[in-house]
Amino acid sequence: MTPVPQAHGPSRPAGDDRRQWPRAVILMGVSGSGKTTVGQALAQRLGWAFRDADDYHPHANVEKMRAGIPLNDGDRAPWLARLNALLRHAAARNTPLVLACSALRQTYRDALLDRTEGALLVHLTASMEAIAARLAEREHRYMPASLLRSQFDTLEPPHDALVVDATRPVDEIVRRVLDAGGWTSGA
Repeated sequence: MTPVPQAHGPSRPAGDDRRQWPRAVILMGVSGSGKTTVGQALAQRLGWAFRDADDYHPHANVEKMRAGIPLNDGDRAPWLARLNALLRHAAARNTPLVLACSALRQTYRDALLDRTEGALLVHLTASMEAIAARLAEREHRYMPASLLRSQFDTLEPPHDALVVDATRPVDEIVRRVLDAGGWTSGA
């Protein structure tokens, strides 16, 4: 088994341009798609930091979602700005990062990735029925299952992402991401 790269990513052949390697992985998708679970497993495999975008919402956004009210673009703007600053700060410190973030619309992804480079976008997908079944099995700290329809309605599938079936086992998803990022999955 080939070891998985640690801390600062893989060894690359001489002459590779380090700026082209993924230095961040953004796991996107609707609530319940497995962003946090996959992100934590991926970060552990890579030895990278993990952050969950849910932890960066302003209090007003959390209260709005807790009340079952979908966020609008204005609600998301300061949240996306905070996440963009997080990504840029990690890049400036040369600290690779795995971020779980819904990033449902292209404009959100553009704001999230503004003035960043070297990010691999991974879209975790599944049917609304499969996601609804997952949500019925868990309780999120503020995101009620009743908002799932609004998430699917908002979703604009990306054209520049690795698309992965979120119903697959976590280890399989992690291997797909490792392979796509050019890291050895050990599989």
